[in-house]
Amino acid sequence: MMKLNDLDYYLLDKTGTSRGTPFGEEVWVYKVMGKMFALVGWQENPLSINLKCDPDLAQNLRATYEAVNPGYHMNKEHWNTITINGTVPEEEFKKMIDHSYDLVVKKLKKADREKLDK
Repeated sequence: MMKLNDLDYYLLDKTGTSRGTPFGEEVWVYKVMGKMFALVGWQENPLSINLKCDPDLAQNLRATYEAVNPGYHMNKEHWNTITINGTVPEEEFKKMIDHSYDLVVKKLKKADREKLDK
């Protein structure tokens, strides 16, 4: 099960990523080039994270893992909330994070995507 420090490092290690608290200190918001791809309820026990997701994949993940639910306070078609309680294998969890990041990067302006490649 991924701990908060490891999760924070994994998210911030992605190219062009920053962390802020635009919704209050209790939620860390991770953005790539100013666009959200993850929100972490860092004070929750267990931890939870909201991640962007392709709608078809989102449904599949929700059906596969009890810890994956429609995005809390988000567009439920495009966001999942994952409770980090050890029931989702870490490699699968990392794939969900990578998928969210990649979806957001794919929608960036070409000039912003090129900045990430440098």
